[in-house]
Amino acid sequence: MKYALFLSFIVLLLTTHNFSFAQEGAKGEGIHWMTIDEAQEKMKEKPKKVIIDIYTSWCGWCKRMEASTYTNPMLIKYVNNNFYAVRFDAEIQKSVVFNGKKYDFDPNYRANALAVELMKGQMGYPTTVIMGENFQNPNPIPGYQTVKDMEMFLLYFGDNIFLHRGFEDYKKSFVSVWDKGNSQQPMPPMTH
Repeated sequence: MKYALFLSFIVLLLTTHNFSFAQEGAKGEGIHWMTIDEAQEKMKEKPKKVIIDIYTSWCGWCKRMEASTYTNPMLIKYVNNNFYAVRFDAEIQKSVVFNGKKYDFDPNYRANALAVELMKGQMGYPTTVIMGENFQNPNPIPGYQTVKDMEMFLLYFGDNIFLHRGFEDYKKSFVSVWDKGNSQQPMPPMTH
């Protein structure tokens, strides 16, 4: 009996220990999300393009995109190698300083003024904003995006295809490599 109890304890200990390692590994394998402040500091060290995931705590499609689109291994690798990735809660109440300008909560939009500016006043969640190096030329992409959609946008901006080819022309010939059947996901309406 003592032996069985001891063995159970050892198994529990090993299982818990292995689980904590698995969780640590999973954390390190995702997109390296950062705050606006962290991205601004990194930009000073090494300019890179930026992807900003603008979300709200109550947005179901935001959570779904985080759980399905942003977990694709190829997407994760591409984003981590080519972009600074920022998650920004549109409804943050505290002031945010971005590019030397202070942004406060705007009650008319029920959102932080930085979210309003980045989304060009079109307040739907989620919205993905892709920017050039040094936070230039924000391109808001409203709504839930599948892996295939995000691949198309990320490659278009990340590989500088936009410099020599129009988006509609590029979109017609785009073939997804990252998407493993995820393109059949429904495109939900934008939410407010």
